Amino acid sequence: MRYLLFLAAPLGLCACSTAGDGYPSLLPRPIEQRPDRDPVRPDPVATPDAALDSQIAGQRTAAEAIVTRFRSQAMETESRVAIARGVAIGSESWIAAQVALADLNRTRGELVAIVTDLESVAAARLQAGDAPYPALDSAIAALSTRAAEQADQVRALEAALAG
Repeated sequence: MRYLLFLAAPLGLCACSTAGDGYPSLLPRPIEQRPDRDPVRPDPVATPDAALDSQIAGQRTAAEAIVTRFRSQAMETESRVAIARGVAIGSESWIAAQVALADLNRTRGELVAIVTDLESVAAARLQAGDAPYPALDSAIAALSTRAAEQADQVRALEAALAG
């Protein structure tokens, strides 16, 4: 009888199993068969804008005038700083050098204002969903570089006056 019980136990377990329809397939699902990379989308192309081109040209012309004025003021400021180097703080030559530095900084601020205006135009275009405008981006990059050079020159003159 024990022998019969051992033979009947596997038959009873086979009755509990199913044909395998209840288990998920191990084959790749359709979502797993698609590529993982992002779809390729063409870059948006900016349409020519005559008004924006005119505004950029005007800002570049104004910036060139500021750069020329800054250059001449920088030479004058360098001479005043050279005269004021080593004299007592508050002396007439030291005050003249400080005034020249302040004027130089004011001129540099005018160029920074132009860069800021152009950046706000670029930000407004971005916010509106427009494509980047290459002439605008080029103007911002060029004028930002000039403004950074001017800031370095002012810092060097301030350090020369202080030391």
